[in-house]
Amino acid sequence: MNEQHVFIIGSKGIPAKYGGFETFVENLTARRHSKNIKYHVACMAKDSNEFEYNEAKCFNIKVPNIGPAKAVYYDLMALKRCIKYIKQENMTKGIIYVLACRIGPFIGHYKRKLQKMGIKLYVNPDGHEWKRAKWNRLIKKYWKFSEKLMVKHADLLICDSINIEKYIKEDYKKYNPQTTFIAYGSDVTKSTLEDDDKTLVEWYQQKNIKPKEYYLVVGRFVPENNYEIMIREYMKSTTKKDFVLITNVEKNKFYENLKDNTHFEKDERIKFVGTVYNQELLKKIRENAYGYIHGHEVGGTNPSLLEALASTNLNLLFDVGFNKEVGEEGALYWNKEDKNLANLIDSSDILKNKQIEQISNKAKKRIYEDYSWERIIKKYEIVFK
Repeated sequence: MNEQHVFIIGSKGIPAKYGGFETFVENLTARRHSKNIKYHVACMAKDSNEFEYNEAKCFNIKVPNIGPAKAVYYDLMALKRCIKYIKQENMTKGIIYVLACRIGPFIGHYKRKLQKMGIKLYVNPDGHEWKRAKWNRLIKKYWKFSEKLMVKHADLLICDSINIEKYIKEDYKKYNPQTTFIAYGSDVTKSTLEDDDKTLVEWYQQKNIKPKEYYLVVGRFVPENNYEIMIREYMKSTTKKDFVLITNVEKNKFYENLKDNTHFEKDERIKFVGTVYNQELLKKIRENAYGYIHGHEVGGTNPSLLEALASTNLNLLFDVGFNKEVGEEGALYWNKEDKNLANLIDSSDILKNKQIEQISNKAKKRIYEDYSWERIIKKYEIVFK
């Protein structure tokens, strides 16, 4: 049988160090079932080398440090490199799969080239990038315009959330977009670390935290993840447990503003503990949390939410379509009303073990049945073939 070549651009590359798209590409290539698919993966780098990883052909794209335009430049250079390779190899069929909608204004030109070559353009529209608070008005406008053109020119849009698929179909009805829903994946597996593991014990001692005596949040330190509301509400709650925030604060402007607005440093329960890159340690910290608080408001199926549902017994999620479609009955929900989350934390504190176990079982079942990497990879391979 003919090999199907799939070129993936838009992730920072593999081996994955961090990030949702990177972890996705890592799993897609590592857990490949079909021997008839050959993956080619663009990687952001300081050189232009090529290498093999997970039986995928990886090619580095050298990217200058040019601020917010860096990602646009990277995608365009990767796309050009794919087209050049396809021509060299005289390929008459294949797929270029672009993760996120960064290069919309340029895509029409390349789409015409791809069409002549018999190559399909697939796009993952990601979440609502144009809604992110970190962008100024101009960049937000660019993102929305870029998304529109990516949707217009894509042969297929692979949405990782039912809510995103619905939005694409409604907002861009005039283009009659072809869409399919394939979620992001996760694993329901226990951490390999024991409770008395030296790394774990030292981490707890260092941060002055005790197992099952903390609520946890893990995620990027950005306003749309609702850190301010979570912290304010935590301060209003009566829980004796700590609020542990694993995130990249790096004492940035948002962090300083948050400090000025909430004075959280006066509440000794609130603990910013930096980042944790050791994946097994992070998984164990999730498992040992009393509860997980998830405040993401923008985006599709969020990787940290799947990991929380797979690892932490009790999850308190911000009540928005993206989170609800994933958590369903395996979580409790809160909104932005005054004292809403504070009251939920207080009532969660007095839940019986049996009640927590029931919620936890529903969450694990949800991940296992609908979000396991095995299922996700199989769905992708059907679409690619």
